[in-house]
Amino acid sequence: MQFSGILAPRRHLLGAITLAFAVLAQPACAQTPNDDVLIQMKQAFQRGDKSRLSALLPQARGHALEPWAAYWELKARLQEASPLEVQDFLARYAGTYQEDRLRNDWLLLLGQRRDWDGFAALHPGFRMRDDPQVACYAVLVNALRTGIFAKAQADEVRDNWLRQRDADDGCLTAADRMISERLMTPADAWKKARLSIEANRPQAARGAITIVAPEALPMFDQLNANAPRFLGSAVVAASKARKEMVVLALIKIAIADPDMAAAQLDSKWASMLSAEERNWLWGAIGRQAATKLQPQANAYFANVTKNTDLSDDMLGWKVRAALRAGQWKDVQAGVLAMSPEAQLDPTWVYWRARAMTAQGGEAQRAQARVLLETIAGTRGFYELLALEDMGQRAQVPTRPAPLTPEEKSAARANPSLARGLYAIAIGLRSEGVREWNYATSLHDRGGLGDRELLAAADMACQQQVWDRCINTSERTKGVIDVDQRYPMPFHDTVLRKSQEIGLDPAYVYGLIRQESRFIMDARSGVGASGLMQVMPATARWTARKIGLAGFTADQINDRETNITIGTAYLKLALDDFDGSMALAAAAYNAGPGRPRSWRNGPVIDAAIWAENVPFSETRDYVKKVLANTTNYAALISGQPQSLRSRLGNIGPRNAAEPEPNKDLP
Repeated sequence: MQFSGILAPRRHLLGAITLAFAVLAQPACAQTPNDDVLIQMKQAFQRGDKSRLSALLPQARGHALEPWAAYWELKARLQEASPLEVQDFLARYAGTYQEDRLRNDWLLLLGQRRDWDGFAALHPGFRMRDDPQVACYAVLVNALRTGIFAKAQADEVRDNWLRQRDADDGCLTAADRMISERLMTPADAWKKARLSIEANRPQAARGAITIVAPEALPMFDQLNANAPRFLGSAVVAASKARKEMVVLALIKIAIADPDMAAAQLDSKWASMLSAEERNWLWGAIGRQAATKLQPQANAYFANVTKNTDLSDDMLGWKVRAALRAGQWKDVQAGVLAMSPEAQLDPTWVYWRARAMTAQGGEAQRAQARVLLETIAGTRGFYELLALEDMGQRAQVPTRPAPLTPEEKSAARANPSLARGLYAIAIGLRSEGVREWNYATSLHDRGGLGDRELLAAADMACQQQVWDRCINTSERTKGVIDVDQRYPMPFHDTVLRKSQEIGLDPAYVYGLIRQESRFIMDARSGVGASGLMQVMPATARWTARKIGLAGFTADQINDRETNITIGTAYLKLALDDFDGSMALAAAAYNAGPGRPRSWRNGPVIDAAIWAENVPFSETRDYVKKVLANTTNYAALISGQPQSLRSRLGNIGPRNAAEPEPNKDLP
């Protein structure tokens, strides 16, 4: 049976979790051997098989993960469930993740049904408060019941609505009422429509337009179907709605071809649009050109007459384009135009400080140093760079005081932590992670304190659940336990394989930590497997390249083979990219073809190159792998380490030199 295969490598974990459950005071957490029922119920839930869930539920009674079984069964038929059934569930599983998650689900239904009294009665008990749509409903319900509509309420609705990518009833309904109360403006709805089109979410855009210009919906449908054809038929942009339709159409064109959008805006539409509309469009066009690494991006951004008319995302790309061009004045101006929240991001703190330093002047350099001091440390890419710019290098942080037996015991007695580990152990990783994260950050307002987080992380580390170990320890604010944050499982194998082929083991550990968090059976949505997340086709090519005889695809999840294949491919990528760790990491994540293209252009600081990687996932990946590598090097060597020395400069390949691995997949 497949389930037996899932359990076999985890028996050591189940044994330890048995001990954890022994200290739980909840009768519902008593173990039974029938774990297979939970697996079957998860599968039935995924299929939407209500009858199967109802048939299996009695067999799950008394199981350690009974709250999950009961949740799946009721969630699958929640539309038809009675309020009494919901209340019974909330009472039976009071204090659990599943209780609060079902409360969230029921609140959404009550909001959709406009049962404001029912919503108001249930919402105060909602602990997680992590659903923006429920937050919007809550603001609306409070305003309707008190008759008081205030600016602070409107601000909360606006922020949640603009952050939501997909169409949703809660924030749309609340925004509609706030606009009718004149606490939000039609401009907010048009901004939502623009952001939604940029994110390729036409239904969300349509909902926003319905609030302020329902008569414009036929025009919207035309432009959404074919933006160039719509602009060809839209002779003039007289009304506000028609102007906004032109803006949306040009945004759609810019996504595919920023130069075409720029030509249309410049030649025909600019004179018919307001300054704010023109600024937004030039920002959208500049952003698209910047993500394509086109040098004309800076020229497009130069047409913007008021930076604060742009979104934070546009401003981020304005700064990136200016960095590539060495335009430090524009870097500083772009950061200063961002929202206060965005300006606090270490990325923009660092580049603002660099811009101030580059522009000279003793006073500016002093201010830049103050900025760097606010982020300098070992927690991330820009924190490490700030540390070096202040003349220091990464060292192993002072370890916190050892955990006491009482602190460890308290973590083991936490029922959500125990259930989270148990779920992970039997193959319900998604459920286990959600329950674990709830226990550490959402059950109590503000989450666990530093010492409690260290104890929870230690609990996961001891059971070799490395992703929860690392992620939980990373959340501490006042202390850093480097052994939890940067563990080194499979130490002998990683060091041996790295040294055999001339790879820095810190680089290998830095990459594995980002790829899989040391989860042996990790599998990505695109089919990458194992510790080093190797794709089957890549594994076969690498095996042939290094002469690994008898390799078959089912060996990818074998630890030794996975590390052999992964390190070999990483070394081949590193050789192909002239030893650049940043380029090789990008190739490992996005394939080698993209970074080969991305390196073309000026020779620039690799930190600037990394910040300009067009794909957000790969951009984040490269920075985290290099930061991980620096911290692992400090841990392995016991010596101060430099991130900057691992970055260097990046520019076009020397055409006179042969490509070592032209067929690198």
